[in-house]
Amino acid sequence: MQLRTNYRSIAIVLCAILGIATVATVAECQSIQSQVAAEQNWKTVPAGGEVARPADEATLAHWWTVFNDPVLTSLEERALKANLDLRTALSSIDQARANRLSASGSYLPSVNISGSSTGNRTSNWSGGGLTASNSAQLQASWEPDFFGAIRKNVASNDASIQAAQEGLRNTMVTLTAELATDYINLRSYQAQLAVTQANLVKYRETYEMTLEKRRSGLAADLDVAQALETVQSTEATVPVLETSIEQTMSAMAILLALRPGALDAELAASKPIPVVSAEVAVGIPADLLRRRPDVKQAERQVAAQSLQVGVAKANLYPTFALTATFLTSVENLLNVFSPAAIGSTVAGSVEQAIFNRRALHAKVKLQNALLDQYEISYDSTLLGAVKDVENSLYAFGKDQVKRKSLAEAADSAEQAAEMSRDLYASGLQGFLTVEDSERTVLSAQNGLVQADATVDTDLIALYKAMGGGWK
Repeated sequence: MQLRTNYRSIAIVLCAILGIATVATVAECQSIQSQVAAEQNWKTVPAGGEVARPADEATLAHWWTVFNDPVLTSLEERALKANLDLRTALSSIDQARANRLSASGSYLPSVNISGSSTGNRTSNWSGGGLTASNSAQLQASWEPDFFGAIRKNVASNDASIQAAQEGLRNTMVTLTAELATDYINLRSYQAQLAVTQANLVKYRETYEMTLEKRRSGLAADLDVAQALETVQSTEATVPVLETSIEQTMSAMAILLALRPGALDAELAASKPIPVVSAEVAVGIPADLLRRRPDVKQAERQVAAQSLQVGVAKANLYPTFALTATFLTSVENLLNVFSPAAIGSTVAGSVEQAIFNRRALHAKVKLQNALLDQYEISYDSTLLGAVKDVENSLYAFGKDQVKRKSLAEAADSAEQAAEMSRDLYASGLQGFLTVEDSERTVLSAQNGLVQADATVDTDLIALYKAMGGGWK
């Protein structure tokens, strides 16, 4: 057990020198953390505007400004001031600071003051009288921290404060990404609604054309029925999109600590989906160790727990205490604190647990087991951070390729639909071809809108994975 502790201490020093605070064992530091720190490039080759140069700290702190959308920027700034989850995280920091203050109080002596006053009335044949006895006692005790239990407990609380601070930053990262994603989804729903309504106009024109052709005996009832079904099924998608728009605006309002509907007037007008920045600096894997709040929070939790192991071990050793008692007892209350009335004692004591040492050793094992869990959690968080970046990089590149193909497909589908309508109007083509081409246009245009939104949300996920959104 002692050898393991020494190894862990060495790992802390080495990693701190490298600027990567950790309390993992040497083997763990080399197997997980050092692997990440040593990588100079991501596995995924940048393919969609990303560049493998260090990310700018100012850009990461306010990454949403790369979309150049004043409404989004305003929403993000307001959310960072009002969000309820952020207020809860701030309260957690206050709680951690209070725990630290309580722990540091053990450095100081404890002082107790008590007092009493009693009186007796006597009576006899010659008369009676009242006698009183007044006493005051002041007792002070101090336990020197010879084996570092108090010092390590205070240091553990310091690490817990730092973990809570990283928790606040992690909440900021999550909040800004969630709000931006909701905003992009809102603009996507609004754009899909506009596309659907524009296509509905054409579908109704086609329906009217089939009615005219049927009156002239140039179209069958089936053509009319199919044209009407296309109109009606497309109309049915409008309420679905309107519901999505309303629900998204309500979700955004809650992120700003506002009642649902409070942002409707501000967001109801449809605006284009923000355009992605032409270039995104993605940095290197080692940046995650200093930038990702959840990684830093997990590391601070390991540090706090490592110190709790030290506290449990210190409790195996004897405790020393110095006690001083000042006692006074007089009949006249005004003379309680006179030199003649005060008596004092000073004593020292040593206390060593004998019969419950098995329980104390069990507590050491418990704290070590908890430390193992925190170390594993740290490794898992770090690997998850790398995975998040790799996945976001890959998706960002591939979805831009997909978006380009869908844009070309949407143009082609619209041209084909126009030709089909013209040929049908001239009697040179059946209605089924018209129906298929019109449905293809709607699908392709909505697919393009969704692809635009997906590229944006991929970028948001990438900035979140890099730990952007706090300063």
